[in-house]
Amino acid sequence: MEELATRERSTRNRVARSILDHGPSTVADLAGRLSLTQAAVRRHLDSLVAENVVEAREQRVYGTRSRGRPAKIFALTDCGRDAFDQSYDSLAVEALRWIERNAGGEAAVAAFARDRIEAQGDTYREAVETADPARKTEALAKALTADGYAATARNAPVGEQLCQHHCPVAHVAEQYPQLCEAETEFFSRLLGTHVQRLATIAHGDGVCTTFIPHSAPQTNSSASVSTAGRNPA
Repeated sequence: MEELATRERSTRNRVARSILDHGPSTVADLAGRLSLTQAAVRRHLDSLVAENVVEAREQRVYGTRSRGRPAKIFALTDCGRDAFDQSYDSLAVEALRWIERNAGGEAAVAAFARDRIEAQGDTYREAVETADPARKTEALAKALTADGYAATARNAPVGEQLCQHHCPVAHVAEQYPQLCEAETEFFSRLLGTHVQRLATIAHGDGVCTTFIPHSAPQTNSSASVSTAGRNPA
């Protein structure tokens, strides 16, 4: 009996981890990725919902909606994300609050955020600079994944999307969106083109999504960050 419970918990953790790594998912998505039946996935999801680890949402439909009810998608809750490497949040928020109050206000927080991403950016630079020009976004995604961001790159109309399915500092960024803004600016400089942040976990979205258009690389400082349509976090 204990062995069965352990196996059930292990599979339930795999379901939650799959949602973390791939973003909000349908039952069919999870069943395909994990080689489980849809009935088994639903059983585990029911338990995860009861534990407030995941929540069900209505799937967004773009364009003409087909007949029938839209499939539900399941996303991690804040409680669920807390289980994945989100420690020291309170300390980080207190430190940034001190900086804001005593060392120059919001501008000082923004300067800290830029210095932070620059300091951890050497690995990202190396990955992008040594990659094939057509695979720079993919190389950045792999480097981000190594740092715990569970990132993927995928093709999109007239460009690519960089998706970060996990953010180790999401709770801090809820209060200090300068962290997200500095990261977006860094991606723009690194990839040599303007980018557009479409969604952020800190703002309540399931995935941090950055759109990177197909364009000629820019070799000067004119690379810019587009904020049109971007969530404020």
